[in-house]
Amino acid sequence: MTTVAIDDRALQASLQGRRIEAVVIGGSAGGVDALIQLLPALPAGYDLPVVCILHLPPDRESRLAELFDERLPLPVREAADKGGIEAGTVYFAGPGYHLSVEQDRTFSLSCEPPVHYARPAIDVLMESSADAWGPGLVGILLTGANHDGADGMAQIRARGGFTVVQDPADAQVGVMPMEAIRRCKPHLVLPLARIGALLPMLENYKS
Repeated sequence: MTTVAIDDRALQASLQGRRIEAVVIGGSAGGVDALIQLLPALPAGYDLPVVCILHLPPDRESRLAELFDERLPLPVREAADKGGIEAGTVYFAGPGYHLSVEQDRTFSLSCEPPVHYARPAIDVLMESSADAWGPGLVGILLTGANHDGADGMAQIRARGGFTVVQDPADAQVGVMPMEAIRRCKPHLVLPLARIGALLPMLENYKS
C-alpha cells in the first residue's frame, strides 16, 4: 500500500495501464469541507464524470449541487432517476434515496432500507458503479464516522478498479478511511492535497 510520501511522478506511475471511465467519491462527517478543498482541482474541460455521495438528512432538501455549481468550472447536477451520466459533469446524490448506477450507465433511485444507517449509502453507489464500470472506475473514500464505503471500495478493487482512501490522520474523522484501509487494502492512501493533485491526472488515462 502506498503511503502519503508520494510525488506527482509516483502518482502517474500508479496509474500506468489504466483506462479510466468514471470517478466516484464518498464521504460522511467532514465530507462537505473535504469536497470544498478537493473538487476545485478539477479543471475546465475535464472529460470524466465525477459522482459524489455524502450522508444527508432524509427530511431536508440538499443544496450541494447549487453550492458546488458556484465553485467549479464544470456543470454540477443532482443525480436524477433514469438520468444519463455525461462526461465532464459533477453529480451529487440527493437526500432520501439510494443512488445506483445501472449497467447501461444511467442512474437509478430507490427507497430500499438504509445501509449503515444511511440513505443514500456510499456502499450502494460504489458497488453498483463497480458492476457498471469494472476496471474503468476510480473510487475515492474521504472522511467519515462509520463503516459505510468500506464494502463498496472492496468491490471496486475486486472488479479491477482503482481505489484511493484519504489518510485517516488527515481526515476530520478517521473511522471511515481506517475501515476501508482494513477491508480493501486500497492502491493509495493520501492526504486530501495529494488526492487533489491526483484528480486532474485521471483524465490523462481516459479510455
